[in-house]
Amino acid sequence: MNLVDRAKNIIVSPKTEWDVVAGEEPNIQQIIVGYVIPLALIPAIAVILGWGLFGVLGYKSFTYGIALGLVQLMNAIIGVFLAAFVIDALATSFGSQKNLGRAVQLVAFSMTPAWLGGILSIFPAIGWLGTLFGLYGLYILYLGVTPLMKTPQDKSVGYVIVSIIVVIIVYFVLAAILTAIMFAIFGLSALYGARF
Repeated sequence: MNLVDRAKNIIVSPKTEWDVVAGEEPNIQQIIVGYVIPLALIPAIAVILGWGLFGVLGYKSFTYGIALGLVQLMNAIIGVFLAAFVIDALATSFGSQKNLGRAVQLVAFSMTPAWLGGILSIFPAIGWLGTLFGLYGLYILYLGVTPLMKTPQDKSVGYVIVSIIVVIIVYFVLAAILTAIMFAIFGLSALYGARF
């Protein structure tokens, strides 16, 4: 699996790429180390640089950026596992095949647009726009659920909707926990540093 080709293909031609992915044997370690971490580093590094170089409303802080960048990176890695675990656990309820490796592929590759859109975090004032790229990732997730999880077509919409709701909750709860931990470690106030 070539990182650049996979990322390009999953965005440009997701239907075709999911068929390719379905023909591969899932390797969770390789997906995390060779795909998730490199792509999740994009928004993490962008946040660090953005808060250190540009900031918001005159407030710049590399410390704050590092804390947020670490939260994003850990959220990406842990979130992929948790979301995949949930999607795998829901599989039989929607007539799908349980396969954690396939669920990891589904979640990791569907997150590609959100991680690439995270480059906008280099400008903290507009960084939130990068998360909008994740909406396309939800469509990619929908396209991948049938070829990867062997979900019957008539149950795929329900499976995706329930999965998306659970995944969003998992990511927000995880982000809140990680933010609290990182801000405590770095001695930052919970709301954009003490100067806000």
